[in-house]
Amino acid sequence: MSGQLVNLLRAVAVLQRRRMINLANPAELVTAAKALRHYGSFGGLVTYTAARHGDSPALTDDRGTLTFRELDQLSNAVARVLVDLRLGGGSTIGLLNRSHRGVMVGLAAAGKAGVRTVLLNTGFAGPQLRDVCVRERVSLVLADQEFSDAFAALSDGVDVLLNWADEAPTRPTLDDLASSRSADPMPYPPRPGGVVLLTSGTTGTPKGAPRDRISPVQSAQLLDRIPWPANGCYVVAAPLFHATGLATTTVGLALGNHIVLSRRFDPLTALAAIEQHRAGAIVLVPTMLSRILDLGPDIIGRYDTSSLRVIFAAGSALSPQVCRRTSEAFGDVLYNLYGSTEVATAAVATPGELRAAPGTVGRPPVGCRIAAYDANDRLITRPGQSGTLYVSSGLSFSGYTDGGSKKVIDGLLSSGDTGHFDDQGLWFVDGRDDDMIVSGGENVYPVEVENLLSEHPSVAEAAVVGMPDDDFGQRLCAYVVVRDGAGLGADDVKDYVRNRLARHKIPRDVVFVDALPRNETGKVLKKLLMAGRQSD
Repeated sequence: MSGQLVNLLRAVAVLQRRRMINLANPAELVTAAKALRHYGSFGGLVTYTAARHGDSPALTDDRGTLTFRELDQLSNAVARVLVDLRLGGGSTIGLLNRSHRGVMVGLAAAGKAGVRTVLLNTGFAGPQLRDVCVRERVSLVLADQEFSDAFAALSDGVDVLLNWADEAPTRPTLDDLASSRSADPMPYPPRPGGVVLLTSGTTGTPKGAPRDRISPVQSAQLLDRIPWPANGCYVVAAPLFHATGLATTTVGLALGNHIVLSRRFDPLTALAAIEQHRAGAIVLVPTMLSRILDLGPDIIGRYDTSSLRVIFAAGSALSPQVCRRTSEAFGDVLYNLYGSTEVATAAVATPGELRAAPGTVGRPPVGCRIAAYDANDRLITRPGQSGTLYVSSGLSFSGYTDGGSKKVIDGLLSSGDTGHFDDQGLWFVDGRDDDMIVSGGENVYPVEVENLLSEHPSVAEAAVVGMPDDDFGQRLCAYVVVRDGAGLGADDVKDYVRNRLARHKIPRDVVFVDALPRNETGKVLKKLLMAGRQSD
């Protein structure tokens, strides 16, 4: 039996165990498969879940609640708008939205109309928005009105429709156009519309990674090591244009859950939503989790969060300190996912693993492989030895939309990260390949120093970068945000590291800042820190 078939069978077993499918009801499976085949991942999802869950609540956002049936019907009407605009096979639209119903409606409608969708980053400035839309051949952008200032940068021939407006609309809205269209099921398109996710762009212009393939393996990878609740409620705080928020919303809806969204994250609002809806899961990026924890036990304790069974964090590094603080505040409910836009899921850490080894990314779920290779592309077999991480998720990455790709060894794709495993088989990410510096002949991974500084009681957050040095080649520079009311000097920071790590890991420079620059998914924009320092 081939490895691919084994992974498929294992994935089906996971889906059955987690109640996403029911092998005892083959008619239901046929209905779901037919919807996915003809309408794609998102169009098929809302079609199938509408038939299965009907008038149960599906999505709640700042505008109210949609049932599964309403979500499906609205996507049918919007799909007809796209068809009437002469968008179809070969056409591409962009979604420039915060987290609200428009994202899921737009994705489902595009799938039903046979239109490809690019999920655009809400942090884009005008020129970056223009460049990505040109490269991806976007002809229509469905956008929130708040991004109007960026629309002027779009190239001629790119139209904009508003699918969210907080004030009197300044241009045509999708709601107005869809209100006169039929909500009946759409005819099948020649082929369903695909989806393009964008990389974070922290090391350059965001690249487009196609997500056109439909496979039960992908859902199983999110379900295998995480006991996602079914027929309950999730609060999804992570942005929907990012894989973390989008994938978990999709899985949540497929399990019959009510998904609660908010256009802007606020830690108090998130806690209130958990209490109000008796949410069994919350999905966020580590910086969001840190902001909740920073409220302190007295404020957190005002909200009933006893319903939580899963706190799911992904999208950027999760420090050991945050792992410990989460356990103290909420119990053993934290799950940490490591992955990327290109490979999707790579590894998942469970609460028990995070308790035993805070900061670990855990182990690969069903259908995934992870390995480390040294500078000579030799497989690393010794615990503790760092190397470049290579991953296979069973979902082949066919390359970026601009024609580029990533290095492959033994069928595994480079993640661009360095990492290692311990003697228990748990994996750890040491940092980005391009973050590592050589100082005085010694390899230094800044994330180790960042994690240590996060343990200091006076440090709210820290980022460490490499800078050119005439004597040592490179040196470390630490950017530190001090907690309110705390006193901390540069020598205090250096002494704290000196007493705990090797000498070559002590930052030569310490810069105190009010906040670290981050993108919309919480990743620190180290290029901005380095550029500012080098221009001093």
